[in-house]
Amino acid sequence: MLIQQSMFFMIPLLVVALGGMFSERSGIVNIALEGKMVMGAFMGVLFLNSFQNPELATDHGILLLALLVAMGTGMLMALLHAFASINLKANQIISGIAINMFAPAFAVYATIFIFQTQHLPFMNQFRIPSVPFLGSIPVLGPLFFQNTYITTYLGLLILAISAFVLYKTKFGLRLRACGEHPQAADSVGISVVGIRYAGVLISGALAGMGGLIWIVPISGSFSGSVLGYGFLALAVLIFGAWKPMRILFAAFFFGLLQTIAHSFTAIPFLRDAGIPAAFYAMAPYVATLVFLAFTSKNSQAPKAVGQPYDKGGR
Repeated sequence: MLIQQSMFFMIPLLVVALGGMFSERSGIVNIALEGKMVMGAFMGVLFLNSFQNPELATDHGILLLALLVAMGTGMLMALLHAFASINLKANQIISGIAINMFAPAFAVYATIFIFQTQHLPFMNQFRIPSVPFLGSIPVLGPLFFQNTYITTYLGLLILAISAFVLYKTKFGLRLRACGEHPQAADSVGISVVGIRYAGVLISGALAGMGGLIWIVPISGSFSGSVLGYGFLALAVLIFGAWKPMRILFAAFFFGLLQTIAHSFTAIPFLRDAGIPAAFYAMAPYVATLVFLAFTSKNSQAPKAVGQPYDKGGR
């Protein structure tokens, strides 16, 4: 049960961190993951609220369309970040902060303006009681194929595709080259600007999708915040050393901590320990600080990350 619940928190962290990986592997710092998650969640939930049919509330087709809307929204926000960072050579941290400040304010204002309330509801009936055939497998069935969501499998598929693209394709090689030594990449005819735009746009798409993936399993409404999950995904990215499989393990670890924080009353020895609930709520974030303090020195970020590309530089 604990592992199954952890998947609901792990998958959005995984997807958003993988998005950040594509951006930073190309050389563009992306601390705007939080803002892109917020905008993706807002537009995705708005789409569900507007187009869900009460008689077909469990239709996963509408959920997939909402995920596409969230991806498109994230890409639009990423386009702004890419233009400022690549074309204008603006400070990438400041650009990201601007998006993080804009997104929740816009989402809350737009929700209140349209619905006269800060909470944007949708019919959350997308839970799959049991996947045919797979749900009946002993042990594995209850863990991974019962009471689950299609977004869980989508997140794992994105992990596999990301690992393949990064390490087994020409695009992945060029992406890594642009993040390590853009001048060398440019000298062999690689468009550094084009690759960096692609990396940032992929990042925006995954971050926007991750915002909606975070909302669907745990709530029936959106209130303009993703509770710092974008920043937690950034920590997962750093702790995972910008590598897909390590990001998976980091996401699972932090997802497990989040599950314990939300469900400690269902664990007898934690419930009876007499520890205040606030301690469990802050545990994932304290763990983030501790782990980053001890591991960040050994993390090897792409060498050119955060550096505006100068074609004439050496």
